[in-house]
Amino acid sequence: MSGALVDGLVWEVRVRGDGVPLLLLHGFTGRGSSWGAHATAFAREFRVVVVDLPGHGRSGIPSDPARASVERSADDLASILDREHCTPAHVLGYSLGARIALRLAAVHPGVVRRLVLESPSAGPASEAERAARRAADAQRADRLERNGIRAFVREWEHEPVLAGLLEMPRAKAEQLRAQRLRNSAAGLAASLRGAGQGSMEPLHGRLAAIRAPTLVITGALDRVGRGRADVVVAGIPGAKLAVIAEAGHTPHLESPAAFRSLATSFLKENSAA
Repeated sequence: MSGALVDGLVWEVRVRGDGVPLLLLHGFTGRGSSWGAHATAFAREFRVVVVDLPGHGRSGIPSDPARASVERSADDLASILDREHCTPAHVLGYSLGARIALRLAAVHPGVVRRLVLESPSAGPASEAERAARRAADAQRADRLERNGIRAFVREWEHEPVLAGLLEMPRAKAEQLRAQRLRNSAAGLAASLRGAGQGSMEPLHGRLAAIRAPTLVITGALDRVGRGRADVVVAGIPGAKLAVIAEAGHTPHLESPAAFRSLATSFLKENSAA
């Protein structure tokens, strides 16, 4: 399937491989193809479903940013997986994708078989924190629309949370930049306003209801993200934590072999679960 229409919004959806379904959810400024070699390797073990999240890649750009929200995206993905006869599916999400995966597991438990969350967040706990994050994301979106995608990507590459990527080999860094530049200013602005951490419903109160076996992967060098990951692990019954020593916020890019080994081993563990 490609160009799936869900509740008025077009989603880019691609499926390959055989076996237990595995949904991959990328982060902000990414797209389904950002999973690259990971998706290729996973497709040898699973039936891999990759999507472009709203405002990213070839998926639609909603006129109302709320249509790109974490909540609406989780609902859409439940419908997409059902249409593809891919339920229950393993779900692996990174950052923005991890927040959507977390919502999917909490609100649509029958859809999720096993859950892998890379650098997740349950959202800011207080209204003051949420308001501050909404304001910061609105300012980013304004700059993006005013200055264009190239200026924004240069700025985004130097966000403190992504510092670990500054040491990437030049060829890989250029490839990552090219992927980001294939997004549009309007699409990323909609995602910032609609799906930012300050705009999502905090999930702290829903974590205890998640029954899918869960693995949280975080980088030891991600000082802010480690705390957020610890909150998620503490809230989900039986959740496991894996810390990759030499990685920051993006273990799948900074330590790809370790990341994929952890994820694959967990997803294949007790495969009847």
